[in-house]
Amino acid sequence: MLLSTVFAVAAATAGAVQMSQMSTPADTSAASLTMTIDSSHKEVVLTVGPFDLPDRSGEDIHAHHGAGHDTPVYHFNWPIDGWLRGFRIEVVDGEGTVLPRRIMHHMIMVNFDRRQLIYHAAERLLGAGSETADYVLPKTIGVPVTPGSDLGMYIAWHNDTGAPIEGAYLRMSMVWTPKNQVPQPLATLPVYFDVNLEVGGTNTFDIPAGQSSKTYDFTVPVGGRLLGVSGHLHDYGERVQLQDATTGKVLAEVEASVDKRGRIEGMERKLFGVSGRGLKLEANHPYRVVGMYNNPTGHTIELGAMASMVGIFAPDDLGDWPQLDPADPMIKKDLASLSELSGQMMQMHHTDDPDDEGHAHEGEHESHDDHKDDHDH
Repeated sequence: MLLSTVFAVAAATAGAVQMSQMSTPADTSAASLTMTIDSSHKEVVLTVGPFDLPDRSGEDIHAHHGAGHDTPVYHFNWPIDGWLRGFRIEVVDGEGTVLPRRIMHHMIMVNFDRRQLIYHAAERLLGAGSETADYVLPKTIGVPVTPGSDLGMYIAWHNDTGAPIEGAYLRMSMVWTPKNQVPQPLATLPVYFDVNLEVGGTNTFDIPAGQSSKTYDFTVPVGGRLLGVSGHLHDYGERVQLQDATTGKVLAEVEASVDKRGRIEGMERKLFGVSGRGLKLEANHPYRVVGMYNNPTGHTIELGAMASMVGIFAPDDLGDWPQLDPADPMIKKDLASLSELSGQMMQMHHTDDPDDEGHAHEGEHESHDDHKDDHDH
C-alpha cells in the first residue's frame, strides 16, 4: 500500500476483489470522488461519498461478503510529479463531523499503471483497514508516482454503531514530496506477500479449530532491501512471518494485537531499514510467507482468515522492476475483476430504476487550474 506496505495495510485484500454475495451493506448510488490539492501542506485530498450505511451490528463482515467490497472502483488521475510518502484517513458526515473510523473495514488503492513485484496484478499502491493507523514516512524515502497515473480506490464498510448512518464520507489526505527536493528521496515501492492469493479472485481461507498455519513460497524477480514491514490478519490471527524457504530461518515477523476475545486490534510494524540498510532479498532466491492462527471456537471458521505481509522495498535497480503487460492473461484477469466489481455495483443500484441517469461512480473529480504548478512549490 505505500504504503500498503508498512502502512499496515489491512490491505486486506490487496489482490482480492471478488464479491461472494450480491448484498448491499452500503448505498453507493449517490457517491462520487472529488480531489483537491493542498500545496502548502503537500497533500492531495480525496473525498468519496456520500454513503448510506445500514446498521450491521452483530454481523461478521467476513461471513457477510468474504473478500468483497461495497463500492465500485473510483478512478482519478494523480496530479503531482514527486513521491508519495504517507496518508491520513477520516470518516466524516456531510457536516464534517468525525465518525468512528472502524466503520471503514478496509480501503484499497490501485495503481493501474504499474505491476506488483510478486504477482501478475496491478500494483496495490496503498491500503488501510480498521486496524491501520495513519502513517507518514520520512522525506528521505517515497514511492514515485508520475502525473496522470491512473489510480483508483474502493472501500468495504461495516457499520456496527447500532444505528444507520446517512451521508458518510471517506476523506483521505495523501502526503507527497515534491520533485525538486534535494537530495531526492530513495525510490521505494510497495510489496505484498500473501499466503493464499488468487489473482482476480479471493485470498480468504478456512481457520481450523486450534493452532494452524498457512504458507506460500515465492521468489522475487529483482533483488533489493525491505525497509519496513507490517501485515494483515483476521480475528484469532497471531502473527505473520517471512522466512528463508531454503533454511527455514525467520527473516521478519509481525505480531497481531488482540483483545481478550481474540479480535484484531492492530498489527506490529517493523521499520528496520528507514535509516539503515534494511533486510536484503536476493533475486530468484526462495522465500516463504507464513500466517499463524489460534481458533478457540472448537469449530472451523469457513473463509474467516486472511494472512499477508506488506512492506516497503527499495529495488537494487528500479529499471528491473517487472513491467505491467496488458496482454498478460493474469493481468487481464486482475483488471477484469476490478472492472466487474464496478459493473456489479452500478447494475445493482440501477436495475430497479431504468429512468435513473445515475451518478459518476468512477473517476468523477474536480478540475483545478493550479494542478500544473503544484510540483513547483
